[in-house]
Amino acid sequence: MGEMKVVVVVRLDLDLSRGKTAVQVAHAAVMCAMESRARAKPWFDRWLDEGQRKVVVKAPDLRTLRALKEKALGEGLVAVLVQDAGLTEVEPGTVTVLGIGPAPDEVVDKITGQFALY
Repeated sequence: MGEMKVVVVVRLDLDLSRGKTAVQVAHAAVMCAMESRARAKPWFDRWLDEGQRKVVVKAPDLRTLRALKEKALGEGLVAVLVQDAGLTEVEPGTVTVLGIGPAPDEVVDKITGQFALY
């Protein structure tokens, strides 16, 4: 099995600032790590030992994020949608990013491999 990674998918239709995007990506990475530690400890431990690799890709809209989440869950992966508190750039509850993993490259790539890097 290949190396482990977390993939975070960013919605492009929200036109978030760089700072806001960075914070949302960080939220997704932390949420994925916490859930993975509880639900998929062997993969979490491997990811931790390998340096906690994270990849950020872009997707057009919320519909795409939801579809990717369902595919990830169908593969038995950790998948979390991040909802913003709405204090700055978007309305409260706006889904900004999707985090998937940590999981082996080849497993995550079946779901997110076609998306361009952010």
